[in-house]
Amino acid sequence: MTTKSEIFLKSFLKADLPDLRPGDTVRIYQKIKEGSEEKTQIFEGLIIARKHGKEMGGTITVRKVISGIGVEKIFPLHSPSVEKIEVLKRSKARRAKLYYLRGAKGKRARLKREEFKEAITEEKPEEIAVLEKEN
Repeated sequence: MTTKSEIFLKSFLKADLPDLRPGDTVRIYQKIKEGSEEKTQIFEGLIIARKHGKEMGGTITVRKVISGIGVEKIFPLHSPSVEKIEVLKRSKARRAKLYYLRGAKGKRARLKREEFKEAITEEKPEEIAVLEKEN
């Protein structure tokens, strides 16, 4: 049985979100207001946690290292200020939360790279077939 609040919140859910997992390297485009103008700020880093699944309050914690200092930001997935999320790389993670990366340095801070199941390309399937025949 759905309540009135669930019906109301359903209209604000974003349908175009990519499959996000801990271990993914993502680029997040966020709208920032400075005075009267609005600009887009990009934050690129590694997802170390995902909380609350696909519901309205779902968030991801993204970490990146800037000049030797770790910076983490928590992004609400369905917020109107988050314009777009791009998955750049996917790594193999054996944990749901990668908090151990906060203290890891050097080789311990690396994750194994996982190849995408499907190639994400801008080309049409016919063009790909032609390119494969040439090789």
